Amino acid sequence: MEKFTLELLFQIIGIGSASGLIYKDNSLLIIGDNSGYLYEYHIYSQDLKRHPLLENPTENTPKKDKADFESITHFGNSIYVFGSGSTEKRNKMIQVSSSHKKVIASNDITNLYAVLQSFGAIQPEDFNIEGAIYNGENWFLLNRGNGSSNKNVLFTIEGKNLTDDFAILSNEYKLPKIQGVRSSFTDGILVDNHIYFLATAEDTESTYDDGEVLGSLIGSINLKTMKIDFTQKISSTHKFEGLTLYSNSEQKIEFLLCEDKDTEVLETDIFKLTLDKK
Repeated sequence: MEKFTLELLFQIIGIGSASGLIYKDNSLLIIGDNSGYLYEYHIYSQDLKRHPLLENPTENTPKKDKADFESITHFGNSIYVFGSGSTEKRNKMIQVSSSHKKVIASNDITNLYAVLQSFGAIQPEDFNIEGAIYNGENWFLLNRGNGSSNKNVLFTIEGKNLTDDFAILSNEYKLPKIQGVRSSFTDGILVDNHIYFLATAEDTESTYDDGEVLGSLIGSINLKTMKIDFTQKISSTHKFEGLTLYSNSEQKIEFLLCEDKDTEVLETDIFKLTLDKK
């Protein structure tokens, strides 16, 4: 898959630092890593709604206090939003009703994140979950290897819940470099037994501090072999952190992407990425 097109589709005013999105029924559900809201944007009417994920939610939450919601996924009638785990204040998983957009449960997954760090041999300062997938049976969590050890890890989690009854598998990946800097996972979704993922190269060795953005790529992992099928650089300037399926046919697959600009400006650009299959 070397042929691709990337285009700016539209801009949403009122959302900043977008870090994850879901497309469904001509609407987008979006999270921002410095916001305590789940945003619902109707594409045709351009109507934007805010649904609280936390008590007393704020936008542009100070960095030291933010829940750092980096990952969003859905299955059945539930939406799941994950904190990154990069500090002690970022260990929440929020379950939301798909129909009413109300919080069903707020879960402390500190124990899960501690086990993932131990199992994946990841130091706390290198732990940073930025992608989540749920298929009704297994959870898949992507650790972004933007710490000093470059630990890009895909965790597969089986079990009844994510608090005290689970088993873990892990696979580590060495992703391509962009301008001499190793890229790292920023999101992932499941399509036809493949995990399509985004990765960004950022000139920093910290999961906390931002660095110069050097570009982004897309790739896929075959769930049967757990091997990377392909990677393709898609930008030299954008820090893409959100990925969702837009359309899928025999000829091409289309995604919608959102970008984290690491600013306090409440504007979010939505891009369409098209990959040719033939």
